[in-house]
Amino acid sequence: MDSVHWMYLLLILATMPPLVPNSALLTSAGTLAATGGLDLAALVPILLTSAVLGDLGVFWMGRRSRGRALAWLSRDARRRSALEWTTRRIQRYGVPSVIAMRFVPTGRGTGGLAAGISGFPVRKYLAGAGIAEAVFLSYTIGFGYLGGRAVPDGIPPLLVGPALSLLMASAVVLAQQAIRRRANRPAS
Repeated sequence: MDSVHWMYLLLILATMPPLVPNSALLTSAGTLAATGGLDLAALVPILLTSAVLGDLGVFWMGRRSRGRALAWLSRDARRRSALEWTTRRIQRYGVPSVIAMRFVPTGRGTGGLAAGISGFPVRKYLAGAGIAEAVFLSYTIGFGYLGGRAVPDGIPPLLVGPALSLLMASAVVLAQQAIRRRANRPAS
């Protein structure tokens, strides 16, 4: 197996389990696609399939271990509260809630587990997970791809992805802080 195949395997292993933070790796994959190291036409469907299968695995874990999961979650008030909150959102909003959970820290795993435990229909969950992962992968890989096209030769592509991912995360944190400050400002 050559190094390109190993890279695809690494990417599959990093995108399948929902507990692995993978934005920097996916951004790097986009950068490698821009510089010819990976094939973008192969990269996107492979990673989309991998991510959705990982989401579906967590959903089925929730479905199959409902009793044990509820017993475990009931021992800790914070975990139980998080599960109840997530379950209420999924039951009330359905597929849009499944999509939104993908973009909340730890939401990919928590949302899938809650959907499985609560008996949310598998087809609806699969539709929401597919849409969410398609959007996430598109902008994450796309951001890396654009960065790879914009960066001058001589800068290693594997450094561009993490740098862009850090830049993106910093922008989100700064936006959140600005929103909080604005919300906490006294009314005039």
